[in-house]
Amino acid sequence: MGSTVTRPRAEVRRTSDSSVWRAAWPVFAVFVLSNAPTPLYVVWQRTIGFSSGTLTAVFACYIVGLLGALLVAGVVSDRVGRKPVLLPAVAAAMAACVLFAIAQSVLLLALARLLTGVAVGAAVSAGMAAVTDVGGPDRRRVAALAASTAMVLGAGSGPLLAGLLSETLPGPTVTVFGLEIAVLATALAVAARLPLPAGPGGRGPWIRIPSVAREGRTAVLLGIAVFGPGITATSFVLSLGPSVLTHLLGAADRVLAGAVAFTMFLAATGVQFAARRFGVRTVLLGGAVATVTSMIALVLSLATTSLALFVTAAALAGAGQGLGQFGGLTAIGASVPGGRLAEANAAQNVGGYLPAAALPLTAGFLADAYGLSAGVAVFGAVVGLAAAGGGLLVLTRLRRDAATPPTA
Repeated sequence: MGSTVTRPRAEVRRTSDSSVWRAAWPVFAVFVLSNAPTPLYVVWQRTIGFSSGTLTAVFACYIVGLLGALLVAGVVSDRVGRKPVLLPAVAAAMAACVLFAIAQSVLLLALARLLTGVAVGAAVSAGMAAVTDVGGPDRRRVAALAASTAMVLGAGSGPLLAGLLSETLPGPTVTVFGLEIAVLATALAVAARLPLPAGPGGRGPWIRIPSVAREGRTAVLLGIAVFGPGITATSFVLSLGPSVLTHLLGAADRVLAGAVAFTMFLAATGVQFAARRFGVRTVLLGGAVATVTSMIALVLSLATTSLALFVTAAALAGAGQGLGQFGGLTAIGASVPGGRLAEANAAQNVGGYLPAAALPLTAGFLADAYGLSAGVAVFGAVVGLAAAGGGLLVLTRLRRDAATPPTA
C-alpha cells in the first residue's frame, strides 16, 4: 500500500513552481465565491427584509456546509483521490452561483450559502492537498504558500468584484455570479488536467471527525490555536462588517464594503509572502499578535466612530488568519504523511471554522437584543482573549529548534 502512494507522487513532484501555482487555481476560483455575497447582504436585507441575527444565521449556513464537507472530503480524498472530490466541488460552486442569482427569499440565500460551504470544504480538503501533491516533497513550502495564498486572495477578490459590479452594472445581485460561473468553468478545466495519482483505498468509516497521524497532532493543534481566532475575526468582518459600516460608521457604499474585505485578504496574502522565510514558531506567534491587535482596533473603531480604525482592524484580522493558516499548513506539510494530508488539512479547518460560525452568529443575536455596538464589544473581547491564549500555547508547545524553516 505504501508503494502505491509513494511512486505516483514521486513522479508528480518533478514539476516547476509554475505548475504548483497553476494547481492552486481551482482553490482560488472556489474561494472567490466564498465571500462574494458580503457587500450584497445589505441589498438582500433591504429587498427581502431580515435582521442582523438572520443575516449571521445565513452566513452560518455556509460554515455548516463547510464543516459537513470536511467530515467527508478529507477521508474520501485521501482514499479515492483528489479529483473525485475536487471536480464535484467546483460543480457545486457553479450551482450555488445560480441560486444566488435567483434568490428572492432567505431560504434560497441559506441554501446557496450551504452549497457554497460544501464546495469550499471540499476544496479546502482535496484542493489544497492536490497542490501539495503536485509540488511533491521538494516543494512543500511553495505548495503551502500557493494553497494558502489562493485561498485568501480568492476570498478577498470575491467581495471586491461584487461591490464594484453591483454599483456599476445592472443586476446588483446577479452580475457577479454570472462572471464567477465563467471563472469556475476555467477552474474545472484546470482541475481535470492536474497530474494527480489515484487514491490507495482504505478501510473504516467514510464520514467521521477528521483524525490526524500522531506525528502531526501538535502541528494541527497549534494551527487551530492561531488560525481559529484569526478566521473568526475575518468571518465577523464578512458577515456583520457591512452592517457596522452602514449603521455605526455611516459608510453605506457597497464598493467600500467590498474594498474593506479585499484589503483584509490582501493583507492576509501579503503577510504570507513576507513571512515565507521565517520559522513556523515566528509565523504563528505573529498571527496571534495580529489577531489580538485587530480586536483592540475593532472595539476602538466603534468607540471613536473611526472608519480608518475599522479598516485597520480588518487588515490585521486578515494578517492573523493568513499567518495562522500558513504556519499551520507548513507545519502539517512537514510532519504528516502524504496519505493522511487531506484529513489533517480538514482537521485544522474544522477547528478553525467552528468558532468562526458560532461567535459571529452569537454577536449577531446579541446585536439584535442589546445593540450592534454591544455585540461587537463582546465579540472583540472573546476573540482577543482566544488569540492571546493561542499565542501562549505556541510559546509553550513549539520549541524554537523545531520551528525553523527548511533550507530547500
